[in-house]
Amino acid sequence: MERIYAGVDLGGTTAKLGLFGSGAELVEKWEIPTRKENGGRQVIPDIAASVREHLDKMRDGSVRLAGAGIGVPGPIRPDGYLEVCVNIGMRDMNPVKELSALLGGIPVQGGNDANVAALGEVWQGGGKGYKDVVAVTLGTGVGGGVILDGRIVAGSKGMGGEIGHMVMDWNWKGPDACNCGNRGCLEQIASATGIARHAEMFLAESSEASLLRDKEKVTAKDVFDAAKAGDALAQRVADHCMMYLARAMSYISQVVDPELFVIGGGVSKAGQYLLDLIRKHYDPMIVLTKEKAKLALATLGNDAGIYGAAKMAVDADRG
Repeated sequence: MERIYAGVDLGGTTAKLGLFGSGAELVEKWEIPTRKENGGRQVIPDIAASVREHLDKMRDGSVRLAGAGIGVPGPIRPDGYLEVCVNIGMRDMNPVKELSALLGGIPVQGGNDANVAALGEVWQGGGKGYKDVVAVTLGTGVGGGVILDGRIVAGSKGMGGEIGHMVMDWNWKGPDACNCGNRGCLEQIASATGIARHAEMFLAESSEASLLRDKEKVTAKDVFDAAKAGDALAQRVADHCMMYLARAMSYISQVVDPELFVIGGGVSKAGQYLLDLIRKHYDPMIVLTKEKAKLALATLGNDAGIYGAAKMAVDADRG
C-alpha cells in the first residue's frame, strides 16, 4: 500500500491542500474555503473531511495516509498550541492535535505558514540543494522563514522568522504605525504595500516628472516597471526600499549565516532587477567574510506552503 502525505497551507480566505507521494511528487492539490465564523472552530474539521474525501477517491483506497503537516498564519508552539491567529479568529486551540485526531491518529506536524513555505522552497523550490536558507516573502507584508541544517527554526514560542517586524527606520516619517504597533518596521518599507506607500510619499515631496504620476493608485509593480524603464523617481523609491531590506538581511546574516536568501512574494516578480538592487546594498554591509550569501528567486509560488507542510510530515515519518 502506497504511503501518502498531506500538506495543508491554512490561509484567511482558503486552505490549500495537497497530497504527496513518498518520492516528493505532488499527486493532487485543491482548495477549500476557510470558514472563520465561531472563532474558526470549523476550519480543522473541514480540512480533515476534505483530505479523507480525496483519499477515498485515490486508487480505490489503495493508499495509506502516513502523516500530515499544516502551516498556519500565526505563531504555533512546538507542541502544536496556537494562542491566536488573528486573520482567522482562532484562539487557544491546538490544530495539530485536533487534525491528528480527526485523521485517525496519524502523526501531524505544524508550523508558522511563512516558515513552512520556506521549508517548501528548500525542499523542492528556489532553495533546493541548500541546507541553511532564509526565505523572505515580499507581499502585502514581509514574511520570513529560517531553515538551518534543513530544519525550521521556530523558536520557543513559534516567533522565529518574524523579520517583517524588525524596526529598521527609527526616524520613520510615515503617517501610520505598523499592524504590530511599532513604527518603521521592515514590513512598512519593503512589502508591496510599503513600496507603494513610499512611492506616494516621494511623489508628494517632489514635482519631478514620473511615469508614476499617471497612475490613479500606484502599486509596487508600477514602481519596478517604471524603474526598469528608466524612471528616475521610481528608481529612487525602489533603491530606498531595497536598501532597508538589504540592511535587514545583513543583520540576519550576522546571526544565522545562511548560504542563501530566497526571495518570494508578489514583489519578487521584478526578477533579476530586484536581486541586483538588493545585492548592490547587501554585499558592502557584509565585511567579515569575502563569501557572501547567494540570492535566488522563489519558484513554488502559492504551492510553497503545501510542499513545506508535506516535507514536515515526510521527515517525521522517516525519523
